Amino acid sequence: MQGLQRMALGCALFGALALPLAPAAAQGDAIKLVVGAPPGGTTDTVARSIAQHMSLDLKRTVLVENKPGAGGNIAADYVAKSNPDGNTLLVTFTSFSINATLYRNLPFDPVKDFTPISMLANVPSVLVTRKDFPAQSMPEFVSLVKANPGKYTMALGAIGSSLHMAGERMKMMTGMDILNVPYKGTAPAINDLLGGQVDMMFASSLNAMPQVKTGALKALGVTSPKPLPQFPGAPPISDTIKGFESNAWFALFGPAKLPPETLAMLNAAARKAVDTPEFRQLLEREAASAVSSTPEELDAFVRKDIERYAEIVKFTGATVD
Repeated sequence: MQGLQRMALGCALFGALALPLAPAAAQGDAIKLVVGAPPGGTTDTVARSIAQHMSLDLKRTVLVENKPGAGGNIAADYVAKSNPDGNTLLVTFTSFSINATLYRNLPFDPVKDFTPISMLANVPSVLVTRKDFPAQSMPEFVSLVKANPGKYTMALGAIGSSLHMAGERMKMMTGMDILNVPYKGTAPAINDLLGGQVDMMFASSLNAMPQVKTGALKALGVTSPKPLPQFPGAPPISDTIKGFESNAWFALFGPAKLPPETLAMLNAAARKAVDTPEFRQLLEREAASAVSSTPEELDAFVRKDIERYAEIVKFTGATVD
């Protein structure tokens, strides 16, 4: 997380000092990347790094505007209702798929009201427990928790997040009974886990790494299909729970009906940004992956992702008006 925080500061300074000097007037209006999360978080940092590289490639001013709230829906609604000229884009995350069924009355259609541009990144998560939790491995964990229904607690950084859904998917696939404890953010959830007030949580690899490295938390498994070198001794959860996988993703969208030539230009610029060594190294240091796609690939992915999360949301019984 420290690496991302350093990059966030660097990108913010770049945005404040360098981007306005780009020859935007000759190329058109500034491009705005709208982010449904506060400054300094993973989504914001990804957006600022992408903005920096797209600005250099397109020779346009590319700015980041934060519109947090409602699980990213405020930002998404703003972009959905914007002019489809390619100047107002959305950098969003996994909740874009989850919210399609979690919210009863979305003010937009996540498929019909957007033009997919490119995937940007994948971030796996880690199942972490308090350091004195009695299980030492995933098989031990599953056996222990199943033998003690309702005894153990799982912190949730946010209702409806990909991390919340990872926990529900694990429970759905194993029949484990774990009590959810919601928090208003990842930081207070991790603080209580560190203090032993809760037993476990799914945390982004970016947030879990510092505490796991110091031994303050214990990592039992990762949600990626392959081991992560940053978490030695924490194998894929799918080794124990067959078929289990969960990753947070980040992607770039525009409003519906972007002109084909504009879409092609933005896709090319986004993919170049994702492929830069700086962006890839930033993510790889934190156990994340830089991933680009065609618009068609992103469209197919989101449609499938909405269906996949609909099953988990139904299992939880959670809804938001």
